[in-house]
Amino acid sequence: MSYAVITDSTGNLPAALARKLKIDIIPFPYFVGTEPAACPDPDNFDDEGYYASLRKGMRVTTSQINPTTYREAMEPHFAAGRDVFFVGLSSGISGSYASACTAAAELCGEYPGRRAVCIDSRGAGLGQGMLALRAAMLRNAGEDLSAAEAEVSRMRDRMYQVFTVDDLGHLARTGRLSNMGARLGTMLHIKPILKGSSEGKIVAFEKIRGRREAIRRLAEKYATLMREHLLVGISYAGCREEAEWLAELLRKEKAPEELLLVRHEPVTGSHLGPGALALFFVGGDGVREL
Repeated sequence: MSYAVITDSTGNLPAALARKLKIDIIPFPYFVGTEPAACPDPDNFDDEGYYASLRKGMRVTTSQINPTTYREAMEPHFAAGRDVFFVGLSSGISGSYASACTAAAELCGEYPGRRAVCIDSRGAGLGQGMLALRAAMLRNAGEDLSAAEAEVSRMRDRMYQVFTVDDLGHLARTGRLSNMGARLGTMLHIKPILKGSSEGKIVAFEKIRGRREAIRRLAEKYATLMREHLLVGISYAGCREEAEWLAELLRKEKAPEELLLVRHEPVTGSHLGPGALALFFVGGDGVREL
């Protein structure tokens, strides 16, 4: 194995899949009240209980991964003579990516001849995890570090990340919408359609009346913008049945060769709130501007 592929748990990758493809996952820290928690494997995450508790007012806070933690994950690979390919949570919503770059730069100085590639996913959830999957697949197919960097960077720029949420109040509390907009939306049953911008920030760009119509709108985005159906991702925050319905709508349009359907992990999920439903696929050049 010429280089290690590393990401963190906000990439939402199932642990079994990560093990199969030899991807290291660093657990992202968060706190439930004052108690520390982590979720390295979303498949073993009680999303129903977690998001139900958020609806009832459970307090969750998040913090970034520090450089020391990244160093501890990367250094064994440098010491074993392997380079590192890291894919991180968007720098537009977290300082963790900068911490990873700091750790990688220090280690490259201490291990002459070793290289580290750090990719800012400009996304979160499977928009991040799918890039790590591609990096691992390229490595396992014999591609070198530079070739993988070029291909994953290109995929990153074409990764469309679109989602809806059930409770606009969570977006208001995290500064994504004004409080007035949140109250108005709740009264009128308006559901926002949001996406990850090309700068890696979350932006609201549409409002749809009704939850089912919002989900249909996600499927319409797939139908019109998808250009690569090898791998598509759906994540859900305590709304499994709606996620399965979205998957059914996608299959009616153009069935992905592989569809990842995962519980939305708790760190970014705490900001999106219960009922968040996200879709990730590869579109064409410039798709993130649409």
